[in-house]
Amino acid sequence: MQGSKDCGNSPKNKFAQDVAVALECGEAETSAFSEDVIWENTSTEPISGKSAVLEHLKNRPTPSSVSVQHAISHGKIGAASGEVTFANGHTRRFCHVFDFTNTKANCVAVVRSYS
Repeated sequence: MQGSKDCGNSPKNKFAQDVAVALECGEAETSAFSEDVIWENTSTEPISGKSAVLEHLKNRPTPSSVSVQHAISHGKIGAASGEVTFANGHTRRFCHVFDFTNTKANCVAVVRSYS
C-alpha cells in the first residue's frame, strides 16, 4: 500500500485513508463503522448496518496494490481517493466520501463510494 502524503501529522486524514484502504481490500476494523452505517455506491442499492457492510466487504476482490493519492478531512467530513491494481493488471480509480459520527473523525456514519 502506498499512502497519501496528506496524512503526515493528521490522525483524521490517516483514519480516512485507512478506511478507504479497508473498503478496497475488503478488510475493515469493526470499530471504524457506526452500528447504523450506510454505504452508498454506484453499482448496488445502499447497504445499511455495520454487519451488512462487513459481510459485503468479504466478497470484494483483493487488489494486489492500493495507492492513496489524497486523504482529507474537515470537521465531520472526510474523503480519500486513489487507485487499486488487481493481479490481472486491471486498475480502477476510487473515491470514498465519509460522514463521520463526530468531529473526532474516528467512526464512519455514511460512506459514498465512486469508482
